[in-house]
Amino acid sequence: MTTTTLAALVPLLPFLGALGGLAVGRTAPGFVRPLAILPTLTAAVLAVLVAVRQGGGRAIDAATQLTPTGSVPIDLALHLDGFAVLVAVLVTVVATCVQIYSTAYLRDDARYPSYAALVSLFTSAMLLVVYSGDLMVLLVGWEIMGICSYFLVGHYWETPEARAASLKAFLVTKLGDVPFLIGLFALAADTGSFRITKILAAVANGGLEHPTLIALLLLAGVAGKSAQFPLHTWLPDAMAGPTPVSALIHAATMVAAGIYFVARLLPVFAASGAALVVLAVMAAVTMVGSGLAALAQDDIKRVLAYSTIGQLGYMSGALAVGDRGAAVFHLISHGAFKAVLFLAAGVVIHAAGTNSLAAMSRMTGLARRIPDAYWTMTVALLALAAIPPFAGFFSKEAVLVAAEHTALGDRTVAPAAAGWTILIAGLLAAVLTASYAVRLWLLAFRGRGAEVPDHGKQPLAMTSVLWILAVPTIGFGLTAGILGDWFDGHTLTPSLTTAVLSTGVTLVGGLVTYGAWRHTTALAARTPIGAVAAHPGAEPALVEAEAMTSHTAAYGTIADAPDPADPGRLLLGPLHRHAVTGFHLDALYTALFVRPVRAAARLVRFLDREVVDTYVNGTGAVTRLLGTAVRRAQTGNVQTYVSALLAGSLALAIAAVVFANVNAGS
Repeated sequence: MTTTTLAALVPLLPFLGALGGLAVGRTAPGFVRPLAILPTLTAAVLAVLVAVRQGGGRAIDAATQLTPTGSVPIDLALHLDGFAVLVAVLVTVVATCVQIYSTAYLRDDARYPSYAALVSLFTSAMLLVVYSGDLMVLLVGWEIMGICSYFLVGHYWETPEARAASLKAFLVTKLGDVPFLIGLFALAADTGSFRITKILAAVANGGLEHPTLIALLLLAGVAGKSAQFPLHTWLPDAMAGPTPVSALIHAATMVAAGIYFVARLLPVFAASGAALVVLAVMAAVTMVGSGLAALAQDDIKRVLAYSTIGQLGYMSGALAVGDRGAAVFHLISHGAFKAVLFLAAGVVIHAAGTNSLAAMSRMTGLARRIPDAYWTMTVALLALAAIPPFAGFFSKEAVLVAAEHTALGDRTVAPAAAGWTILIAGLLAAVLTASYAVRLWLLAFRGRGAEVPDHGKQPLAMTSVLWILAVPTIGFGLTAGILGDWFDGHTLTPSLTTAVLSTGVTLVGGLVTYGAWRHTTALAARTPIGAVAAHPGAEPALVEAEAMTSHTAAYGTIADAPDPADPGRLLLGPLHRHAVTGFHLDALYTALFVRPVRAAARLVRFLDREVVDTYVNGTGAVTRLLGTAVRRAQTGNVQTYVSALLAGSLALAIAAVVFANVNAGS
């Protein structure tokens, strides 16, 4: 079987699994779990085989015309380079782990068949984006992911948080997709093709007439899909969905799609220095702002959500300095340890009966109850904080090295200003990342107070995948010197200067947070905190849904808790109340967009009801009145009709006489 045939099967198998799961979900529920796991697992095996065959060498291309358009053709094309085959392995491995984990996490959920089918479809759509060599086919996968995220984030549709989050995710990403689509058409108009290889060839030959405009239009869609400032606000709220969905979105699918898209078309963006500077500023604001917000969150999943936004900022930063190898390297590394963090968080929430870090900090023994989640989450947090020798250290160093080379003029793909912006913001974000990672670990696993409720041993399906994903979390970074051929042949090894500098600031951030925790932890015993909804016999998904509901009921918001023992409050000081709300961006967008749109909708409704309907109803009323008058004249009495005829004739005769006299007198 050829490599292109194997590659075509990789997105096809999860798609067929989704169709099969939907077809037999109600009639034969016993087949739902095999149809969820086996196609995705097979796709993972095939993706590994495709990666081995491709070997980081020359890209493999295959295409057939999908449909004649009369102008720019649309091709069903595959483009298999080193980036594509490695990202496909990440997507399929994480998706398989998520499907296995979900069999236990939603074991008694009545909507599991549709959930599993949507996860498979989500996976298939991302794989279509990864392997596609045509932008229109890529757009199909891009949009399918958007609708899948809407349904999956809103899985707990009974809760208002999930309903609002799913709608927000859909609308915000669509807001970016509108200019994105315009940018795709403009790019095709300039280059004469939707094929990625032909577009890159046209760009290399100077065939792009409007590089800045096209790049900025495309960046709008990337900002929405990959949750970059200013369209990042949907991602923290999307934590209202099931935890496995959060792992899939954050580690391997939707948010990775935008970064991957820019990496595939980087020469298009590099054709405009202004666009790279805009991307650098966007990445810098995203990195620093999300780090501050993560340090203020009380919901463990929202901490991880803002963490994802920040790490995506690092990837955008690598692209802004023209190094797509470093960006994709960090994308894959981050996918591994972020999947561990979210899946372990699901175990933590189930064991503690709450998603509140403030409540966890008043429990004892959580680490003993869930040793698998404790150890794997510890490893993943070390990788997140970029502590050597874990994967996050090598991939984040690759980004900082690329920024350093651009800043110092050793690389000229991007302006030096972009390099300095990413380097400074990256070091500052490293301090914040270490700080919120240490805070999360201390509050979750070093609490003091009542013994954590005993939920029994966690299901093997939930704990085994944590160790599977912990392997690349620990060891993937060590392959930096081996996988260079898969990443454009660029070296990904860290330099001594940036390694010492970034590790030093990381340790400072962690130690300062530990000192703040030691200072504030004594206050925990004097401040009772609620928001615990423990049900030892309940499935994890039910515990999570009730934890979200109880958190909002207890504290008034899903993001914050009035906890003076929180080291984040001490570190942020007066900035805390702004950081916990995401610096009021939602309030700003509400004032600038939501309220005007609602006011316009009310005006349209008023005009429709009071003006348009008045004219329509008035016309009908006049017609009815005329009909009534005519109906009353039709009495059926012959004498009445003769009298009316004589009266009319008399009136006409009088009018004729008067008219004749008037004419005679004139």
